Amino acid sequence: MPLVRSVTDRVRRVVIILAKAPVPGRVKTRLVPPATPDGAAEVAAAALLDTLDAARAVPDAAVLVALAGDPRDGVRADEVTAALAGTTVVPQGEGTLGERIAAAHEEAARRFPDAVSLQIGMDTPQVDAGLLAAAFDTIGAVDGPETLVAGALGLAVDGGWWALALRHPRGAAVVTPVPTSRDDTGERTLAVLRGGLSGEVRELPTLADVDTAADAAVVAELVPDGRFARAVRELLPVPERQAR
Repeated sequence: MPLVRSVTDRVRRVVIILAKAPVPGRVKTRLVPPATPDGAAEVAAAALLDTLDAARAVPDAAVLVALAGDPRDGVRADEVTAALAGTTVVPQGEGTLGERIAAAHEEAARRFPDAVSLQIGMDTPQVDAGLLAAAFDTIGAVDGPETLVAGALGLAVDGGWWALALRHPRGAAVVTPVPTSRDDTGERTLAVLRGGLSGEVRELPTLADVDTAADAAVVAELVPDGRFARAVRELLPVPERQAR
């Protein structure tokens, strides 16, 4: 029996995860130092595994992973490969982050034409299936009344965003020109969504994402029993004054 659902299964929800294979020197480089390149990759792998667990636990949802790199070249290769086996994995492709976001949503729309989409990354390992399901509930169904919500955006504490929910996934194309890695990226993205989509765009809960060692310490405290928190405790020594 195949692990990956086919388009004929009439999937109504798809979680899109933009991810990088946890290859030392290519992921979470801002954690080095205090972590080593191998340690940063282990933290990244743990974050990805926790995120995959949450996504795969969302009721009635398929999971599409737009992946950069080959997990066989990274740490925890067997575990990551096994976790990906129950998902649809596609290459993340080239271009700017905005272009890669739009391409991932386009792929989701092609493979799951009856589905609404929810895109996350691997920087919020504190998410759980309940939070993701609630985000889907915010936008309703793809074939619902046109007066329903067209999209929703989850802003991040650092000024970016952590989640994008769309009733019509191809609408992600409107975010392509938004500059990323700025302290106003989230607000700019919200503005273009509200200007470019036909319908209301709501806000999801604001979350902290993991870019720095201090971020990692904060997020680990939120989910102390997860893989991510264990990896942070073991591989990412953070001075007490940084963690606050």
